[in-house]
Amino acid sequence: MFKPVLPPPLLYALGGVFLLLVVATAVIVLLERAKPEKNWLELKLRVRTWWWIVGFFSLTLLGNVALALVVFGIISFLALKEYLTLCATRSADHLVLFWAYLSIPLQYYWLSIHWYGMFIVFIPVYAFLFVPMRMVLIGETQGFLKAAASLQWGLMICVFCLSHMAGVLTLPQLTKIGEPGQGVMLLFYLVALTQLNDVAQYLWGKAIGRRKVAPKVSPNKTLGGFLGGAATTSLLGWALGPVLTPFSPLHAALAGLLIGTMGFIGDIVISAVKRDIGVKDSGRLLPGHGGVLDRLDSLTYTAPLFFHFVHYLYF
Repeated sequence: MFKPVLPPPLLYALGGVFLLLVVATAVIVLLERAKPEKNWLELKLRVRTWWWIVGFFSLTLLGNVALALVVFGIISFLALKEYLTLCATRSADHLVLFWAYLSIPLQYYWLSIHWYGMFIVFIPVYAFLFVPMRMVLIGETQGFLKAAASLQWGLMICVFCLSHMAGVLTLPQLTKIGEPGQGVMLLFYLVALTQLNDVAQYLWGKAIGRRKVAPKVSPNKTLGGFLGGAATTSLLGWALGPVLTPFSPLHAALAGLLIGTMGFIGDIVISAVKRDIGVKDSGRLLPGHGGVLDRLDSLTYTAPLFFHFVHYLYF
């Protein structure tokens, strides 16, 4: 008899996501027929890209940890490449950039051998010390501080922070947390709530948003959107907790609140980076969405904080 690769609750949840995409695709087809005079291209591109995103992300949920680590490594590579393309790197630092990219497979290798101590300190300690040391050996001092800090920040958000999604996936394998497949359900819980939080904050902002939170950074972000989105995500976290996590009702609500608040912070922090550089989108890899960092901005904060939330409360 065929045995599902994914735990039944996750199969139903993932099936619900694909069903939503089917409905969204059908709605666009109907809108194009009902009102052909309007331009639905951007909406069509967004939904089409979501199909690719969900399909790609599903590869991390199949139970094959090696495949999942490769997928997350590719995501970190694309994010870092996008970031370094935006930043004005010095021509003298090209060899240093090679070492920065090399940190990606090493960071995920620590997870593959379950060396969580090295996973936690490799980027913020060893890579951070190595990068300026290697730059000094080049002998170019003009723009040294800005170049070193920019590269360190890129390693932090694109490699260290995003790798915590893979950390959430692999951590339960070393514990007695409970049933098999708990890691993939925790990962789905994190990513689903983070993305739903973005949607909830957008909808609440449109409905009751008046006061701007950070008008010079992200003019569309409002206090009403932030509070409404955080409350909605907390409620969703509480509702999905018993199905996808080992959390108590209180911890599930707190996890949702953590994701709701920190997702907002991650969003505006990456917005500040883009404004400082002078671009609207971080790239064009994802039609209708922008770049990889545009889609993963909230996860740069929610992934590491959720990882430690789970680790310190349950392990």
